[in-house]
Amino acid sequence: MSDLKGKTLFITGASRGIGLAIAKRAAADGANIAVAAKTADPHPKLEGTIFTAADEIEKAGGQALPLVVDVRDEERVAAAMADAAEKFGGIDILVNNASAIQLTGTLETEMKRYDLMHSINTRGTFLCSKIAIPYLKNAANPHVLNLAPPLDMRPRWFGPHVAYTMAKFGMSMCVLGMAAEFGRDGIAFNALWPRTAIATAAVKNLLGGDAIVQRSRKPEIMADAAHVMLTRPAREFSGNFCIDDVVLREAGVTDFSGYRVDPTQPLVADFFLPEDIAPPPDGEEIIDGF
Repeated sequence: MSDLKGKTLFITGASRGIGLAIAKRAAADGANIAVAAKTADPHPKLEGTIFTAADEIEKAGGQALPLVVDVRDEERVAAAMADAAEKFGGIDILVNNASAIQLTGTLETEMKRYDLMHSINTRGTFLCSKIAIPYLKNAANPHVLNLAPPLDMRPRWFGPHVAYTMAKFGMSMCVLGMAAEFGRDGIAFNALWPRTAIATAAVKNLLGGDAIVQRSRKPEIMADAAHVMLTRPAREFSGNFCIDDVVLREAGVTDFSGYRVDPTQPLVADFFLPEDIAPPPDGEEIIDGF
């Protein structure tokens, strides 16, 4: 399968950033997108709502269904997936993109923030996957894609922000476990993670402002990599932890300059990159930043 024409994607956190970029890339093929996110009204610090995202998706060539969804709410998630399946005739792909982040040590992490990260990242991913699976069992080439890192148990990823790492790795463990559990059903479960910082509102507001944004890649690199993964045969490609530029390079991409926010700046490496990761594309200068 080379494109996503006619496929229905349920994407959490799709009102902006990487989620919206994945949605628009699929829409360019003629896909149907369930835009599942909390933002129905404009936010003073965050661009985009489910309705503005739906408009962008339709302009890109797809159909969109904006849905107010808090991934912590089991009843709302179930109702939203039922609405998407009714409108589009089923669900073919789930993208677990919604996530919360706070990079604080143990003593600085309030329990309400701990609970938020775990309820959105780990529990939300588990919940959305659980509710989507019955629909995916009836789909042709069904995929679940989690925006989650490779599982890397080195202390460097735990010491500075153990609460966030635990919550994010929970999303990764969903891939590991569910790929094994549902392999016989032909449902692919994979993870995708960026090599570098990505220019999103979270990076700008929480991780270093405009300086980090200028040293980031655009969300479109994740969208293009996701597209490659979601068009692969589900029975042959599951249980993988992928890095964005590695996926694209294996797919034949050789020029990554267009993904850079500022080509004159070195790129900042993301968290959770494993030691055995393939080297970056030729000409890409990447420095430690977090």
